[in-house]
Amino acid sequence: MMRLGKRAAVVTAAGVLAAASVTGCSGSIDTDAVVATVGDEDITLGVANFYARLTQGEYETYYASMMGMTAEDMWAQEYDEDNTFEEQTKDSIMESLEDMYVLSQHASDYDIALTEDEENAISDAADQFDADNTDEAKEAVSGYKKDIEKVLELITIQNKMDGAMKEGVDEEVSDEEAAQKSMQYVLFSYTTTDDSGNSTELTDDEKAALKTTAQGLVDRVRAGEDFAAVAEELGVEAQTATFDSESTSPNEDLIAAADALANEGDVTELVETDNGIYVGELTSLLDREATDAEKETIVEQRRQDQYDSLLKDWKDAVKIEVNDRVWKKVDFIDQGVTIVTPEENTDTSGDSGNAADGNTDAADSGTADESGSTDDGADSSAE
Repeated sequence: MMRLGKRAAVVTAAGVLAAASVTGCSGSIDTDAVVATVGDEDITLGVANFYARLTQGEYETYYASMMGMTAEDMWAQEYDEDNTFEEQTKDSIMESLEDMYVLSQHASDYDIALTEDEENAISDAADQFDADNTDEAKEAVSGYKKDIEKVLELITIQNKMDGAMKEGVDEEVSDEEAAQKSMQYVLFSYTTTDDSGNSTELTDDEKAALKTTAQGLVDRVRAGEDFAAVAEELGVEAQTATFDSESTSPNEDLIAAADALANEGDVTELVETDNGIYVGELTSLLDREATDAEKETIVEQRRQDQYDSLLKDWKDAVKIEVNDRVWKKVDFIDQGVTIVTPEENTDTSGDSGNAADGNTDAADSGTADESGSTDDGADSSAE
């Protein structure tokens, strides 16, 4: 059984596959082990592991640092009371795999199949991945030709099915159904911020004075003055927003007050919130641009609803089983993945061997040793 050291780099075809730098410690897995069945079709551990590692790499590369934590801490954190973030992500990955297999099984319903060009592109991408990476790196992510080709085949068919399954919905939407109003508004905030970025909440007396100022805006605009001009004079900036009765931003109470106004140019009463006092002026009962955009949103939602309904019916009609014991072999904490691009992978120090075509090392501290094997999958014990 081969065990990886702390990091092995995986470089892939740009624009086709996510590239990855593999961290952690993982043993060989039986890529032919069955991790799930969808009807009469098996999902092998090799396919599931490769797809999972691509997803894992995106999270570890782009999200862990944004969240201010290590990848290991990110995966270990609680997602909800029942699951860690790793467990929730793996559940989502398995659901995506099930969806793709079901869609592939129904592709013939829409006369969808891979073209010769698509098959050649998939084969070329798998060959490029193989050429660019070491055996240790490919072992870590199940980066073998048959597994890569199957994942890319599933993704390609899913993309083609997406459009076909969304065709035929009613694209007529009335102005009444999509109607969007518009307003301008201001917030008299209950906090002030100094030059150093420190926030201070107003005292009760200051809040009372602010309320008087806000009421002054209402009174002056109702008397005929310009909303934005008065707001600027009072030290606040008028913002604009389009909305309907179900909108929640910038504030639900403000939306409700503005939505109740009958005429363009009407002004709300003071809308007091925990953060401050809002005042809004209705500027349009039917914002044409926003309404037309909402029509497009409604039609797209109809398409998505049709797609989701079809997929749900197909999944309900087929038996799907997951082998949790095998799926457990895919461990994000013991085996990390960080995405790199071929352009980024230019270090030729060759800690444990260079990838093909000048691409860089596939492992810094990636020496392998022998370890005891486990059945049906990876030896996921940490070094």
